[in-house]
Amino acid sequence: MSFSGQLMRLAVLCACVVGQQVAAQTVPVREYPVVINDTTTYTLKLAVDPQNRPDHFYCNVFTPVCLTGECKPVYINLYWDLLGNYTRFDLPAGEELTRMDHKPFKQEDYDKLQAILSNTQSLLKDVSMSDLVSKGTENLADSVDAKAGATLKTVKNEVIDGAVYTCYTLWHIAHDQVVPTMRRVTESMSDDAQLHRFLGSTNYHYQYWAMDKVIGTDGSVRSAFSEDVLRILRGKNIFTARYALQHLNAAFWAAEERQRWLWETYRQAPYTLQIAVLKQLPALPLTPWLITQVARQLGQVNPEQTGLLVTLLERQPTLTGETQLIVADFLPNAPDAKTALRLYDVLNAKKPANRLVRQRLADYARTLNQTR
Repeated sequence: MSFSGQLMRLAVLCACVVGQQVAAQTVPVREYPVVINDTTTYTLKLAVDPQNRPDHFYCNVFTPVCLTGECKPVYINLYWDLLGNYTRFDLPAGEELTRMDHKPFKQEDYDKLQAILSNTQSLLKDVSMSDLVSKGTENLADSVDAKAGATLKTVKNEVIDGAVYTCYTLWHIAHDQVVPTMRRVTESMSDDAQLHRFLGSTNYHYQYWAMDKVIGTDGSVRSAFSEDVLRILRGKNIFTARYALQHLNAAFWAAEERQRWLWETYRQAPYTLQIAVLKQLPALPLTPWLITQVARQLGQVNPEQTGLLVTLLERQPTLTGETQLIVADFLPNAPDAKTALRLYDVLNAKKPANRLVRQRLADYARTLNQTR
């Protein structure tokens, strides 16, 4: 049975607060227990979209966040994508977060909490609760930061004043034991339909994950997913595009049609991706058409790109007469003597038959002798 089929007819009515607005929605779910410690278990829920496709995970969290139990307990809903990447939080109707002196969070506190929970590399990852506050200050409110230990001073930007325990507790709930559970669930229920959806997603986590599923360790692509990968290469995210480019093998680009597509992509790509394409091309068995396009780029690009184009030409065992003439015509206009000499060596090694090419080489050789 497909992923969506396994989730049909499972529904629960959920009410949530987004900002200050209450929204009621019917969300189909599956539930998974997650053990946080010896005494705490949360129910992780998997919601699906109107087409009964897996959409996101969420958890209705109730937790005390003070060591002494004197702080107001926290009621909060946390949300993740299908790979366990934290996305957002909201509060059940009528609930609010407070500091240790029971003062309610302001909007800037909620905004900062979202930034804290979104930071996967937070310093909170490597500290324990007992490190954050000096012994004997657990019940203090306004003075707690003044008497905090050295560790708290280090992570001060990672927490909200007066809500150290809240930040610490929620960050670890969002990023620790629940994440492997979510990834296992998604892995176990994934199918081709979901891989297509992940590859076409704007969520780059999904794209990386799915590419690792459809691109083999040898750089081959499952045929059903070739178009998905090509769309990523022309997508707006240059990082996922570069990742795809670097993991595809030469055979993927062997056909002239694919090489024409790649060159067109290069011409319209952002500069960073253009450089990635030029670095990848020498590893491919290039068609004469593409080599000619490379030669025509000489004089139209900056020095970094010119150097990469020359390297590519150097690695070609043969050059067509047309390509040789293009390179020869550029020779007097090379941006520097080193580039000119490299191109001269490229052409001279091919022993060109074209009279004009030989004339350009002879002219360059005379200027070279005159400067020595």
